[in-house]
Amino acid sequence: MRNGAAVELNARYFDALVLLLRESGKLVTKDRFLDEVWSGVPITDEALTQCVKTLRRQLGDDAANPRFIETIPKHGYRFVAPVDWVGAGTEPIVVTPIPPTSSYSWRDVVLLGGAGTIGVGIAGAIGGLFYGFVAASQPMESGGGASMLFVLLWLTVVVALVGGVGVSFGIAAAGFARRGWSTIVGGALGGMAIGGIVKLLGLDAFSLLLGRSPDGITGAPEGLLLGGAVGLGAWLAGRPRSATRRRRIAIAGLVGAVGGVLVPLIGGRLMGGSLDLLAQTFPGSHLRLGQLGTLVGDRDFGLVTQLVTGGVEGALFAACIVGALFRARDRLNVAA
Repeated sequence: MRNGAAVELNARYFDALVLLLRESGKLVTKDRFLDEVWSGVPITDEALTQCVKTLRRQLGDDAANPRFIETIPKHGYRFVAPVDWVGAGTEPIVVTPIPPTSSYSWRDVVLLGGAGTIGVGIAGAIGGLFYGFVAASQPMESGGGASMLFVLLWLTVVVALVGGVGVSFGIAAAGFARRGWSTIVGGALGGMAIGGIVKLLGLDAFSLLLGRSPDGITGAPEGLLLGGAVGLGAWLAGRPRSATRRRRIAIAGLVGAVGGVLVPLIGGRLMGGSLDLLAQTFPGSHLRLGQLGTLVGDRDFGLVTQLVTGGVEGALFAACIVGALFRARDRLNVAA
């Protein structure tokens, strides 16, 4: 119990905590966890590590400066906080000095939001390389394939980073609400705000520099939908506490893919669709992505192509953000 409320902890992890408490101040080896907690069922080092990470998170502990569970490298773990034993009989009651839940701070928001932004930067680089290689493979009258690859890589990374800032920090800020589903609202609002601002500035820039602008490029509605999908993916990925990081990333990627497919269905465009629209708006451009349509039996960069690329972009966007957020959360012992 913490402040009168039950702390969420599955039975296996609770047994591990009891074992550490019974041996307070003494080393508990992996073999003892295997025999007394997992009853001889083979487990990996990752499973035991995840168990201890969860216990530390629920206790508000820090692996770098432990107040409750200390790691003894290559040997096991030890409970180092004072333990008071009260009651009689063979099953005494254990009273431990559990501190109040560590407060969620703006520092956590900055660290988690920054991690998510780094993750989406990786997603942008992957997407930029893909679209860059496709565009560079097209025959050009004046060459410039390498330049096309570099420009699309740079452009896609910048757009992904800008969009990722809104979604990542929106999800991170939702931690103040202490409600898992609030990540959906945070991601959606962050994506909508950044999408709207970027589109407004982008259209003004095109109009000032080139005299016209492509009205249908990615904006607030796409940001709202995709950001909400990422937030939903983060919430669903965090619900199974015992899930591996790969499974969490897969869950987030699947939800993100659904969001990415919905965007063109409602008439919106993600990165691939926006690049194709730019090429159509400025006929003198050497940018051509129409050959992607031939891979899916579509004509040029049609709806089917947009659905496929939208799903891939959504999956990559969500998986990289959520994967980075969970990795940072585990390392920082953030309870959000």
